[in-house]
Amino acid sequence: MPELPEVETVRRGLMPVLQGTVIESVEVRRPDLRWPLPENFSERLTGRRIEALGRRAKYLLADMSDGEVMIVHLGMSGSIRVEGLSQDSMSGKGLVVARPGLFHHPRSEDRPHDHVVFHLSNGATLIFNDPRRFGAILMVPYDRLDSLPLLQNLGPEPLGNSFNAAYLARACAGKRASLKATLLDQKIVAGLGNIYVCEALHRAGLSPRRAAHTLATRAKEPTRRAEVLVRSIRDVLRDAILAGGSSLRDHRQVDGQLGYFQHSFRVYDRENQPCPTRHCGGTVQRIIQNGRSTFFCPKCQR
Repeated sequence: MPELPEVETVRRGLMPVLQGTVIESVEVRRPDLRWPLPENFSERLTGRRIEALGRRAKYLLADMSDGEVMIVHLGMSGSIRVEGLSQDSMSGKGLVVARPGLFHHPRSEDRPHDHVVFHLSNGATLIFNDPRRFGAILMVPYDRLDSLPLLQNLGPEPLGNSFNAAYLARACAGKRASLKATLLDQKIVAGLGNIYVCEALHRAGLSPRRAAHTLATRAKEPTRRAEVLVRSIRDVLRDAILAGGSSLRDHRQVDGQLGYFQHSFRVYDRENQPCPTRHCGGTVQRIIQNGRSTFFCPKCQR
């Protein structure tokens, strides 16, 4: 499933094409994805202008001119691509154009899985493709956005001001669960997934098996571990966004490029390889936690 950096990469790529553009028509090629598409979906969007494109956790939020918000979740295999604009036109709009080199691949065009197609007033066509159909598209009035069950219990954004060591210490105080499980809890922090939790914990030198409560003192004040971990989470997410996300399985940027961050993984999917920490000498191991693979160095992560 795409994690926060992948979704943010898609948002940044789409924003120059979508923001301020009118949806002229919508083709709905199947009635449902993970859930049924909203009632009268095409009619509700036709003629509406996209005022802004935001993100909350792993959800894209398109503010429409009639006061509704279109929520898009990519699920396990969903992707969005832009057609109908030349590379020169895309570059002029601020989109990342294809870069030559070993890691560039054109976006797959598996047409039978093009389930929703948006025709825009600027000549672009926006296509939602989802082979496994775990993605979703919802519509909700803007003033009801915060009460939507999918969003109402989410924790703070890890790149936002409200996510800091003091907050993390309070959230982890008294928790016997592992750091790995705690950071994957979307009620604690929004948008983190398996890849970037593994990477952040390695950067912070903290074991994924460490109990979460060790980030807080008895007075629920942050320890030095909490401060280092918050900084590591922010750093790994920023680095991944700058690199265009991680192209595991189906993720692509909107121009068809693969993300580059997977070539900078320190531990994820590097089982039995040497730990990259200088002078460590350890070996990356893989364990299973809560049904998910965890990659870490038992020598330098304590």
